[in-house]
Amino acid sequence: MRLTRAESKAANKRALIEAAREIVGRDGPKAKLEDIAELAGLTTGAVYSLFGGKNGLIAAMVEDYVGPLDLHAAEACASGARLEETVAEIARRYLRMSADPQAAGLLLFETRVLDLVLDDPDLRGRLNASITSTEVELAALFTGREHDGGAVTREQALRLARALKALLSGLGQGVVLGAHEADEEFFVQTAQALITPRVLGPA
Repeated sequence: MRLTRAESKAANKRALIEAAREIVGRDGPKAKLEDIAELAGLTTGAVYSLFGGKNGLIAAMVEDYVGPLDLHAAEACASGARLEETVAEIARRYLRMSADPQAAGLLLFETRVLDLVLDDPDLRGRLNASITSTEVELAALFTGREHDGGAVTREQALRLARALKALLSGLGQGVVLGAHEADEEFFVQTAQALITPRVLGPA
């Protein structure tokens, strides 16, 4: 089936962003536009046409970045599960992602991205916006869940999402680096320990 012009454009953009992720993960700030285009099976002209140049492509790549060991898979949590059960399931999924052999490559990419953005206020702002967006998505999984005789508010869910993402990121890095064992019970219990009035805040 032949792609429409819009579909072809979207596919080329996705191919370039994925290629940029791989080349930047490998070469960091020294990543060459020619290498990215070649990996995507396109020309450097396509980069300029779709993104305005290398800077535009890198900016799009950063905006597309969702953080180490993406939590999107957690969206599969049962809609009727209590807050504690939902947090436990996310912790289990995060541990499995951390123990995956591909996790080392994702962690390396994260360090390359930080290297790119720390000295570039525009890219840093784009990365912050992307990270905030993923926190909001994670918070949506908690909002309305039953806890302590009531329903978790949006504000409580966001506070928990930020704390949980930071905690699991740190624990996951230890697993990726081989510094700690992949202990599911520890991941779950530590994650659930965040469900306190001090972390959640007022209802």
